[in-house]
Amino acid sequence: MTNSLHDRRSAGRQLAEKLEHYANRKGVIVLGLPRGGVPVAHEIAQKLHAPLDALVVRKLGLPGYSELAMGAIASGGVEVVDPDMVEQFGLSQAAITRVVQAERKELQRRELAYRGSTAAPEVKGRTVILVDDGVATGSTMRAGIEAVKRLGAARIVVAIGVAPLSTKLLLEGDADEVVCLMAPREFAAVSVFYDEFPQLTDDDVTELLDPFQRRLHAAATQEK
Repeated sequence: MTNSLHDRRSAGRQLAEKLEHYANRKGVIVLGLPRGGVPVAHEIAQKLHAPLDALVVRKLGLPGYSELAMGAIASGGVEVVDPDMVEQFGLSQAAITRVVQAERKELQRRELAYRGSTAAPEVKGRTVILVDDGVATGSTMRAGIEAVKRLGAARIVVAIGVAPLSTKLLLEGDADEVVCLMAPREFAAVSVFYDEFPQLTDDDVTELLDPFQRRLHAAATQEK
């Protein structure tokens, strides 16, 4: 195993090889976690000939220490808060609510930017492949898993470029299957494990999603 991944698209192609058993299967959908997960998911969806969309998940940063995650929220009203973090830092419900409300606004803004007035994809009874370029604590991915569970997904597969071994093991308890290219014991940040890791914009995300959304719209129109 190499010590790094080249870039997000390369990671997506490698993950697609490990997910070949889902290729050309009816009922499979690939959901990328914006922003970094979408280029990875794009490669997977193309290789598997599966539909692609985004599942918007927002980290809940600890008040005063926004890089530390105390939980996450996701589309569909899902909210996951780590009780250990709440207890450790003595967080009040009011403080948690302020963070949730701020992130909920950003979540809604991103959903509008990525999807416009188009309805979120139907996942009930489907195999959902949740994709990200990497995870650290796993809070955002766990919120994503909870979201698609509540929406009735039949099977949940997590596909990620890199995660700490401890987080990978945690996710394996939440999802039906976890595919991870790198799971080091020592972990600093996701970006450390990529040769190229540029910041992405909303436009980058919509550019990748648009062809798939147009295809879905055309198929839905033909069915009417």
